[in-house]
Formats: sequence, C-alpha cells, structure tokens
Amino acid sequence: MYIERVPNRNSPPAVLLRESYREGNIVRKRTLANLSKLPDTVIENLKVVLKGGTTIENLSESFSIVRSLPHGHIAATLGTLKKLSLQKLIAAEPCRQRSLIEAMIVARVLDPRSKLATARGLHNETCFSSLSELLGIGTADEDELYEAMDWLIERQELIENELAKNHLSEGALVLYDLSSTYFEGTKCPLAKYGYSRDRKKGFLQIVFGLICDKRGCPIAVEVFKGNTSDTTTITTQIEKVRHRFGLQQVVWVGDRGMITQTRILEDFKKTEGLNWITALRNNQIRKLVEQDAVQLSLFDEKNLVEFSSPDYPGERLIACRNPFLAQEKSVTREALLQATEKELEKIVKATTREKRALKGADQIGLKVGKILNSKGVGKYFNINITSDSFSFSRKQDAINFARALDGVYIIRTSVEASLLDSGETVRAYKGLSQVEQAFRSYKTIDLKVRPIYHRLEHRVKAHVFLCMLAYYVEWHMRKALAPLLFDDEKVVEESEPNNNVVTSQKRSKKAKAKAARKKTSEKFTVHSFRTLMEDLATIAKNKIQSNCCEASLSFEKITQPTHLQQKALDLLGVSLICTQ
Repeated sequence: MYIERVPNRNSPPAVLLRESYREGNIVRKRTLANLSKLPDTVIENLKVVLKGGTTIENLSESFSIVRSLPHGHIAATLGTLKKLSLQKLIAAEPCRQRSLIEAMIVARVLDPRSKLATARGLHNETCFSSLSELLGIGTADEDELYEAMDWLIERQELIENELAKNHLSEGALVLYDLSSTYFEGTKCPLAKYGYSRDRKKGFLQIVFGLICDKRGCPIAVEVFKGNTSDTTTITTQIEKVRHRFGLQQVVWVGDRGMITQTRILEDFKKTEGLNWITALRNNQIRKLVEQDAVQLSLFDEKNLVEFSSPDYPGERLIACRNPFLAQEKSVTREALLQATEKELEKIVKATTREKRALKGADQIGLKVGKILNSKGVGKYFNINITSDSFSFSRKQDAINFARALDGVYIIRTSVEASLLDSGETVRAYKGLSQVEQAFRSYKTIDLKVRPIYHRLEHRVKAHVFLCMLAYYVEWHMRKALAPLLFDDEKVVEESEPNNNVVTSQKRSKKAKAKAARKKTSEKFTVHSFRTLMEDLATIAKNKIQSNCCEASLSFEKITQPTHLQQKALDLLGVSLICTQ
C-alpha cells in the first residue's frame, strides 16, 4: 500500500491511497481512497507509516476499523467455484437466484447451517463473512433461499448434463453407489422406513444415489424413497446415462449388492454397449471354492488370479487375496470365538451348580441363543442342549475353511481383457472407495446433509442436489490443496504391479510422512481441509476510517496473508480480490 500524487492539470494534484496486487504474472493496482482533503502533515505521516516508520504519536487514534469480515476462506471457495465456471452451469447470465445459489454452495462447504442461519449470514447487519458483499446480495431471508432452491431443482437436469459432458465420455468408467440419511418429521412423501445405513433406528429416511467419474468426481445425484432397495435404482441410472447424457458405451462399477445377477440379466445383457464390474457375494465365492473352480493354493505364489467358470459364461473372474486383510479377519474371528466360549462356559457352570441350577432346555436355549447372536460366530460351534445340561465345541473344519477364505474377494466383469487387464479391473472396482468418501463428506462434518428438516418433496431433492454441487467444489479444492493436506496427492499409479493393486496400503508413503512430521516437504504445517479453511478465515476484509479530519474518509484493506495462506491461494489459483 502506498500514496501516489496524480497530476490534475490546472487543479491541485490528487492524493490517492493505492495498493498493488498480482493477477497471475501481471502486477495491477487499485485505488483504496482519495486523500486529497487530508492536511499535508497527515499525508506525510501516512507516508512514513506505510514505509515502516514508527515515529508518529497516537497513530492508533488516527484510524478506526469500522468493520472486519472473515474473507480468505470465502475468496478461496468462491474463487474455485468461479474458476470451475460452475456459476455459468447454474445460469448462463447473472441473476439474483444464481447469486443466492452460489452463496448457499459456498456456505455449505465452509459452514453448513440451516437456511435461516445461512440467510442471517447474508444480511448486511448480521453477516459473519464477506460472502454477501462479494456476491452483491445485500439482504436475504430464508423464504428467498427456499425460492432459489425451487428455481435450482428445475435446472438440475441441465446442470447434470453439462457436468457429464465435462467429465464423462464414450467408454468411460461410471462409479455408482447408494446411501441413505435420516429424516426429521413425518410429512414428506419421500420419507419411509427402510434399511438405515446411518444405524438410526426408528427414524424415517430417504435414499440417494450418486454417480461419479472414475476419479470420484460427482456428476449426478438422485433421491429415492426411503424403502427403495439398492438394485431397483440402477435401472433408472442406466437410462439417465444413456438418454440424458447420451453415452452408449460405458462401464458401470457397482458393489455386489447393487449389480446383482438379476440386474445383469435384465439390464446389462439386454442392452448393447453396457459393461459392468462388480464382485461376488461370500456364498458365491464359497461355492466356486468348493467346486475347485479357483485353487486357494495359488495364492501362496501371487495375490491375483484370473479364471473362468461355467456358472458365469462370457465373464472374467479375478480372484484376489489381501494378506493384511486376511490376518486382520483371522485375529478378529479368534477373539470373538474366545469371548463367546467364555460366555458359554458361564452357562455350563450354571447348569452344574448345586443351588438353583439352570434347568429346562428352553431356558438354556434362550441364554445360549442370545450369546451366539451377539457375537456373530454361532455357526462355528456345535451345541448340545438337554433339559438339565449344556455342552459345546468348536466346528474346527468350518473355522479352517473360513480362515482359508479370509481376505479373498472375486471381481466379476464383462469387460474384455484387451480393454482392461486384471490389475486395471481390480483398480476400477476399488475406485468405489471414492464414492464412499463422497458419502462421508456428504453426511459428516463437511456438508452435513443430515438430518433433513424439509417437508416438500422437491425441497428435499433440491437440498441433496445443493449438497452435491457443494461437494463438487470441495472435491476440486481438496485435489488442488492436497500438498498442504493430510490427503494423498496422487492416486495409485497405473503402472503399479498387479500384486500391489491388491495389497497396497490405503495411504501413500508421502502422505504417511506428512502425517508423521506434521510438515510438508516445503516446511509448511500440514492441515486437514477444515483447519486450513479456518486458517484462511483469519484473512479479513477490513473497512478503515480516518479520524484525522472532519471529512469522512474510508478505505478497505485485506489482511496480508501468511506464507502458508498464500501457498494455499496459489494452489487454488485464486485471488483475494474477488469480482462478481
């Protein structure tokens, strides 16, 4: 910041307070205030201060900070949204509704709140960030936000079509998975009782399916009634991709509960151009092993084996064994077996004690059943109950067979090996973890889609879609900011050996090193996404007013970012000086 005197022909020169800043490689300047009416002594004092001088007395009384609004995190998120041209997908031309939707997306990424609280943060008198000022909103109430959501849901198909055009192409991998979230209230027709993935018993819920590209970038979302099963949703999603997105050649990747044998026969095999990658259920794997279709002894030499079976004509089967997962499951099973035996021994003692011995086959059976059901390992025990005795023993053959299958999973696919080899197919299926990450961000500390309080069906759909757009922005921010976060900076390398595809750890060595040292290779402090946004929020947009003369002179000044904050802004490719 500096003072510049600008000649003004026959009039006295204008004294301007200016600030220089960068846009890429270009240095620009802007005028913060016209100081022409200030006395020369004040101007000279200001020059000294701006050059780092400390000789002016009572300087703190010469200026007042009228208002200070957190700004850095807003500039980062809104700047990313604009860099992605998401605002143009929402509406080609600027309008009030578009600005409100942008505000709700940014607010959902940074500080998820109710629509009432969000509206309060957009009002001039009660705002708690620079968001409203940057978007030129001024004032807004919750009713206007609801109207903007109604406007948004009518444009969902157009927006999703454009996202698909940007991120999907013919022959692309499409990741699809389903989740649910609980509901507050009983009036919405979408809210039904069903299988709760949130483990919230007694609550109504909705189900929503998310389509992502192979990297996990969200493309489209659809809301279903809470009692909708996984398999019934994929038919509508196939129609969406084929007819709305116009893609005839795609590879669907879904879990074993999504792409079932019935869906393969009724949807995939009847439609030309559709391929799939999924996995077999445990009972199907057990059957193949019993038929000797796959030899478990092969896993002694390698962790990935491709084979075929008459039970799955025209399909490739890829058996994988993760030794780390196998060890974990074996240890867990043994601990559960021992804990169950300890509880069962108590019942044995109860039936043989001298006083008030436990009698009756029905009474003994109730207690035994309760123990076996609580641990989930009852199938590994032989149980013998009489009217006055109880005994048990392990089914060692069953335990040995289960141990041999520990860590084994089998991928089934219709994709030809010339298009995707064994390792690439396994890697594609494991990409579903990216959708699971999306659901975690959707439902926990990031976007907080749950619980849902809306009553109208279209409002619930608009709320879920708004959260998807917020995750779209956050997903790109996380990728750009990865060098400063605990996150991995790169996905698994395509050239990774097949064995490593099966056994590779969830985190790279570089990510583990960052977590251990809490420092990046450039000595920056490592953050989570949340704490980095909180750090950026300390960059404030300050309105400063001069008290040196009767004339009311004021200007704005943005907090000087720290080296880490500037690094984050550079990684995102955004500026603190945002334009509408």
